[in-house]
Amino acid sequence: MLDTKFMGYRRSNGTVGIRNHVLIIPTVSCVNRVAMDIANKAGGVTFMHPYGCTFDAEENRVTEETYVGHGRHPNVGAVLVLSLGCETASAERVASDIEKSGKPVETLVVQLEGGSRTTVRAGIEIVERMRRDLNAQPKEECDVSELLIALECGSSDAFSGLTANPAVGEAADIIVSKGGTVILSEITEMVGAEQVLARRAKNNRIKNELLSLIKHYELDLSMSTEDDSGVFISPGNIAGGLTTIEEKSLGCIYKAGTKAITQIVGYGEAPTERGVIIMDTPGFDIASVTGKVAGGAQIVLFTTGKGTPTGSSIAPVVKISSNNKTFEHLNEDTDISAGDILEGTKTFKQVGQEIAELVMEIARGKEAKGEYFNIQEFAIPNVSVVKKEVIHAKLAENNDYRFLQSS
Repeated sequence: MLDTKFMGYRRSNGTVGIRNHVLIIPTVSCVNRVAMDIANKAGGVTFMHPYGCTFDAEENRVTEETYVGHGRHPNVGAVLVLSLGCETASAERVASDIEKSGKPVETLVVQLEGGSRTTVRAGIEIVERMRRDLNAQPKEECDVSELLIALECGSSDAFSGLTANPAVGEAADIIVSKGGTVILSEITEMVGAEQVLARRAKNNRIKNELLSLIKHYELDLSMSTEDDSGVFISPGNIAGGLTTIEEKSLGCIYKAGTKAITQIVGYGEAPTERGVIIMDTPGFDIASVTGKVAGGAQIVLFTTGKGTPTGSSIAPVVKISSNNKTFEHLNEDTDISAGDILEGTKTFKQVGQEIAELVMEIARGKEAKGEYFNIQEFAIPNVSVVKKEVIHAKLAENNDYRFLQSS
């Protein structure tokens, strides 16, 4: 029996945080170091990235929206937006959109402050003040039904689809049955298993959206290289024993359990439905996690066969190994093992229950390994308007008009 209650931070927009971070958002890579200095000295969190200055309007939009998603995240209590002053990403727009969620937001511009060290001093003062205010915020009793759990896999091996992914699927079913929500993404890792997944769609509209979205990625990747062998399956996957994209995909979709798919959302978009959500992200782990966190996921369940230290600055990333050898060898990065399923000493349901219980422990304040070691990654997928136009044309040639209008 899962204890579904925890003490969390109720935000003014109704969402619930399991952490109460002050987030410093560098709107352009030029101020990464400034943001990191402020965070390290004042008790805030931040992320480093190579974005913020491009003349592609679509890339600017996605970049800004991803920043905003992190700023509005339930685990964030206050935000400092940090700008250089001449980047194409709009710090003013980012700050304004975050402010609409009701949380405190301030902005610093290095070129106006008079330099990096002056900005660091000003930033420390702001973040320390925000931190004091947040420390005085009381917690409220919350329920698992208010949690959004991201499902991710990376550095998968042949055991991932046999142990860790199905076990996470059991946990996902438990969470959804209690009113919670889970997000499955990495559309490239649904290729070959789309019909299996589509049968779970709540209605025909969602089914058609899902099939068209997967078709889009299949066409996109097929145009990326003449040799598909390294497009759908990485060298690490192959070394780990995976042989085909169908094998990988069938294993990947296990993470989402068996409940109905209730909504498909764009990259970084916050779901409005409960249940199983599909998010449009690429297969690259970091970009996929970043998108789901931007969409409001308070916790990430990340299965791995060979091991990875991947983390997020604002959402705990819980690592589940597919085998006990990886769990023991990379123990400092791995939170729980599904390897006992392989050994025959535990069932899928038993490990799934353990994962669901760990989710609640994390919600109550227990630190995931990556969180404890302050492991932070951030990546946004490349946006190519030209390639999208080509794909739309190919879909039209095949009389496939089901493709998402927002794509």
